[in-house]
Parts: sequence; structure tokens; C-alpha cells
Amino acid sequence: MVLINYENVEIRKAENLILKDVTFQQGNGEFLYIIGKVGAGKSSLLKTIYCEIPVNKGFAQVFDFDLLTIKQKQIPYLRRKVGIVFQDFQLLTDRSVRENLRFVLKATGWKDKNDMEIRIREVLRNVNMERKDDKFPHELSGGEQQRIVIARALLNSPDLILADEPTGNLDPETGAQIVKLLHEICESGTSVIMTTHNYHWVQDFPAKIKKCEARKLTDVL
Repeated sequence: MVLINYENVEIRKAENLILKDVTFQQGNGEFLYIIGKVGAGKSSLLKTIYCEIPVNKGFAQVFDFDLLTIKQKQIPYLRRKVGIVFQDFQLLTDRSVRENLRFVLKATGWKDKNDMEIRIREVLRNVNMERKDDKFPHELSGGEQQRIVIARALLNSPDLILADEPTGNLDPETGAQIVKLLHEICESGTSVIMTTHNYHWVQDFPAKIKKCEARKLTDVL
């Protein structure tokens, strides 16, 4: 099943051309690395997938949504199928881990408190953080915070995880644990796209690779 289908897509921010002629498909349960230097357009490409940056040229379909004609009111429905993992965590610093996760569930329409507690326990177990639910972000290491971010991304059982430089603020050993965890999530059936400029991950945890370079997205053999 094809989750993403881009054909000759052009990506711009304001008047600046970021990428052109972007053509690729992402299937269900696939892992894709997008590599390239800082500023090559990796993050901008991910942002088009969840409609933070609009697509105005080419053909771009994510799930059943046409990104060139998608209406503003449809975007939340697309985003519920996508889990996003940021480099800088973006956790709410004044709330515990449990409250961070509960906030997201409430914001995405969950009502039943018992259902929310069950789901929170499930995703924390998935990332081996079930004993940290009462901790605040500042009480966690960088790797632990990133595990919570991944748990947050899993809350609504997304079909697709977008991980934007998820190891950028982590030491090599912790980063390797995060990449391994993302591969395990993919093996359980969730498609993952991970951007990185660290080529070690590509060698240590092999998967399909594409590269952003010279305003193009190209295959890496």
C-alpha cells in the first residue's frame, strides 16, 4: 500500500526554491533515510508531508489526500495519521511525562480517562519508559526525552512516523538506541522516514536511502 506518492513536486519557502522535481513513493511498513547536508531541504520535504509547507506544483498525495487541493479543515485528519519526532523534543516543560501525553490525546479528541491511561501506558512500554511517567522533562536525559517524543508520536497509532534529525542532540551511543527503536517500530508495521546528516546510522542500520543535494532528491545505491 502506497502512503506517499510524489511526482515532480516543487518545494518553495516564500520565493526561494528548496527542491525541484521531487519524485518518490513510500509504502506501508517501509523505512527510508533522507540524507544530506544541513540546509539541503530535508526538513522542508518532511514539512510538506504534514502540510506545514504547501505544495503548489507537481503531484503530491499523502494517504488519500491530494496536497495541492487539500482544504484547511482536512489537514488535522491527515496529521492524525502521522507521528512527528523532532530533533529538539518540544516537550511541555511544566508537565510530567504522563501529562505531556495526556495533553496530546485530549487535543486529538480522546475523552475517556481510562482509555487515555491505558494508551499512555502502552506507548511508554513500547519505548521502555513506563517507569518514568511521573518525571518532568528536565529530570530526563536527552535520550529519555527523545523516547518520550517517540511515545508521543505513537499515541494515535499512526501509519507513518516522520523523524527529523532525531539523533541530532544526542551522543552516538544514545543516538544508536533511538535509531534502533525506530527500526523496531517500523518492523511492527509503521512506515518511518528519518532525516539525518549522520551517515553512520545508514551503515549501522541499513534501509532505503535518498539524498537531498543540489535541490534534487536522488536515490542512493
